[in-house]
Amino acid sequence: MDQNGQRSKTKCSKDIEHFQKSPIVSVVTPPSTRLVENNLLTMPRVKGTPFTKGGSLTKKSSQSSRGDDLQVSPPPPLSAFQLESVALFIHVFGALSLPRSIGEIYGLLFSTPEPLSLDDVQSRLQLSRGSASEGLRWLRSLGAVNQVYLPGIRKEHFTAETSLRKLASGYLRDRIDPHLENGPNRLSVLESSINPASPSAHFEKSRLGQIAGWYKFFGKVLPLIKALAGKF
Repeated sequence: MDQNGQRSKTKCSKDIEHFQKSPIVSVVTPPSTRLVENNLLTMPRVKGTPFTKGGSLTKKSSQSSRGDDLQVSPPPPLSAFQLESVALFIHVFGALSLPRSIGEIYGLLFSTPEPLSLDDVQSRLQLSRGSASEGLRWLRSLGAVNQVYLPGIRKEHFTAETSLRKLASGYLRDRIDPHLENGPNRLSVLESSINPASPSAHFEKSRLGQIAGWYKFFGKVLPLIKALAGKF
């Protein structure tokens, strides 16, 4: 080997030895490359998620906006007149041994100028769906509310019946008349329960006579009450 070849071999050996002693330099990924790697457009798409320009963040934002659109505005608060009307009819219907919700619903309809739907009654009085539905059904059977037709609206709407004649007639028909009609049968059953040989037979017959007198009294008074209520 000539002198030049020996020099080249020695230089190459020194370069290798220098490289082995040098610290290893880590390769840093350029920022632009990292952004591309983490971009939502290059991430795996979840099944069922539409592939949009904004990725899943855009989907989440659209869902939030749709949720805001579906939020139902709270019902208007009851006025002082409406609150006092509801309280009044709670006492009135309570005196007739009717549920509290019946008085609440009628009081609200009575003090509200516009017709109300079942949803309106439920939300404004904060009643359960069952209580509101049952209360309106009972008031309809009593004739205490009227169904109102509103063009273009499928929901039933109601207003309060303010005729005392209809209110009294409906209540007497549903709550009093059935008892009076069953009066003779009840008296007959009560009379058959008396044992003539019993020491208390005389007392029991006197009480039976009093009940029979009450039935006769109400049978005469109720037609007068109905006639009087018809003038209002």
